[in-house]
Amino acid sequence: MRAPKRSLPICLRPVLLASTFVTLLALALFVIQLQLSPRDLRRLALRADYATIRSFHGHLQQCVATNGLGLSAYSINECEIVLKYPEGTNSSWFNQQFKMYEPLEYRFDVCESLLLWEQYRNVTTILTREYLDARPDGWLEYAAQRISQLGSKKCYNMSKCEEELQLVLPAKPPFLPRQFAACAVVGNSGDLLKTEFGQEIDAHDVVIRDNEAPVNAKYAKHVGLKRDFRIVARGVARNMKEVVKGAADEILIIKSLIHRDFNTMIKELPNPVYLFQGVVFRRGAKGTGVKSIELALSMCDQVDIYGFTVDPGYTEWTRYFSTPRKGHNPLQGRAYYQLLECLGVIRIHSPLREERKQNWEVVPSRQTLMRAHEAARKLRREPLDHPDSVGPFSACKVWARAKAERGPLSGSPDMSHVRKNSNYSRWEKMDIKHMRKEAQQHYKALKGTSLYKLDGNKLDDLVCIKPARSRMSEA
Repeated sequence: MRAPKRSLPICLRPVLLASTFVTLLALALFVIQLQLSPRDLRRLALRADYATIRSFHGHLQQCVATNGLGLSAYSINECEIVLKYPEGTNSSWFNQQFKMYEPLEYRFDVCESLLLWEQYRNVTTILTREYLDARPDGWLEYAAQRISQLGSKKCYNMSKCEEELQLVLPAKPPFLPRQFAACAVVGNSGDLLKTEFGQEIDAHDVVIRDNEAPVNAKYAKHVGLKRDFRIVARGVARNMKEVVKGAADEILIIKSLIHRDFNTMIKELPNPVYLFQGVVFRRGAKGTGVKSIELALSMCDQVDIYGFTVDPGYTEWTRYFSTPRKGHNPLQGRAYYQLLECLGVIRIHSPLREERKQNWEVVPSRQTLMRAHEAARKLRREPLDHPDSVGPFSACKVWARAKAERGPLSGSPDMSHVRKNSNYSRWEKMDIKHMRKEAQQHYKALKGTSLYKLDGNKLDDLVCIKPARSRMSEA
């Protein structure tokens, strides 16, 4: 006798129908996708990228609201955001050109900022011989721009230009990405006297300072005593001997031009001295401070900034070591630094933030940042034709191969006995295998390729130099 046919319980029939419908719908979408043109597929991908960026804006808004001390963030579109100060913020600077006080809101391009500052994590910011060799007209035109008193706008006599630059021109990058873990960038703001960050600053692997800022017992509890790097403007470089007095290992980075008077001093100094390769920065923050952040990000995993006058309510404009001077409240710069913190570029330390204990948990995670970065890259760039133009090489505009020989160390035959017998060349001789594990891993991931910014602040403007052979195999 045949068993009776069992029917599905009534309560489960809608579930089965819905499941069947979803399966058929997915199958139909798959079939449709197979028939879509490449342009249609790209539109679908762009929708996903737009959704990723829009979601990222939510993270930014939460971070600014939590850490911005009254700042608020508003999205304009997928890539643009406005940071707004609360009503009543002191806007004391009067712009004579436009006949107006500083505004209380500023528009920033999030996509561009993500792409630009992630580039700095991979590039070298020190001028080198391999960069001048690889850059189109590097010696003829660019080298001349970095030499004062040359007497010509171009290096028609390359030997003469080499002679002017050799004291500050290493063959290859002396500092590599991820070389240091945590770095402190210490500005000169008078707000440092309202805190006691000294021990915290000195606990970093590297401390970077600006211009002639003093480091001594008088200010130790406020700014610390550790001295590793110092970026100096042209005017300060004229007084280098006094600036580095008592710190023979402090590395000087001249951010402008080399000068014959500088060369005379450098020959007498034991300190390593290099030229900053970074380009003109035309964004919300300007000056030596932002150059220090560029330098730090190109070498360090974590960048903490101190003494940058970034609290919205801070109305003074002073140096911690000098009497008050006239200036203006850099509201746009303060907003831009807050954006950089919420993009995971820096961590801000200041009097008001110290009182309330800054909340780093609201800064988007690296995974979230990388998803947003990839979406921004797709929205703002088309893939280049070069086969290596993917991933970290997607912005390479110029490709070159380094010369087989390492090249000479920076220096000259007529240096003083003090310099010849100092450790000024220590960094240029350091092998990658003696650096921290993260630096070695990053070096391998980039296949030993050196990345440099080219001109302006364009995104697709890197000079990428492949090694003649891997430094991992060098003794």
